[in-house]
Amino acid sequence: MDILNNFTIEVIATIIVLLLVFILRFIIAKLVRKYAKKSQIIEQRANLVIKYIDLLINIIAFISLIVIWGVKKDQILFTVSSITTVVGVAMFAQWSILSNITSGVILFFFFPFRIGDTIKIHDKDFPIQAEIEDISAFHVNLKTIDGERITYPNNLLLQKGISIIVNKTNDTEFTD
Repeated sequence: MDILNNFTIEVIATIIVLLLVFILRFIIAKLVRKYAKKSQIIEQRANLVIKYIDLLINIIAFISLIVIWGVKKDQILFTVSSITTVVGVAMFAQWSILSNITSGVILFFFFPFRIGDTIKIHDKDFPIQAEIEDISAFHVNLKTIDGERITYPNNLLLQKGISIIVNKTNDTEFTD
């Protein structure tokens, strides 16, 4: 019981941080799903973005808990710099993975094309005109008119010029 009295402020602050984490995760998940529904984005992509944001919230909460429980600033700086160095070296070797994930999040929020759209990628060496079949965290699956299936990395999709081809079919209702 004496230990609880000595760390009352830390325990209360920890409970507040944990409550904030749950509340933030709930609110952000609702907002992302609402945006996805409004923008007609598939649920799988929305869930992926929610996972990325949850990871960021968890990292911030972990750092907050370290500060709350009184880890000295020197120790925090040393630990964070060590972790950052290790992660930096690992990510430098895998920069394309991080780049594709970041591009996937950007594509989710800011690009006007959706699954089913026909796009033209303006690449000097390898121009592509195809229909988007799926957009995942790392790549976009395309299908050309000839039936060829192409997997195109998200980071390259952001670097190239893209045209959305308007289908010239009439959207009329068919009745019997």
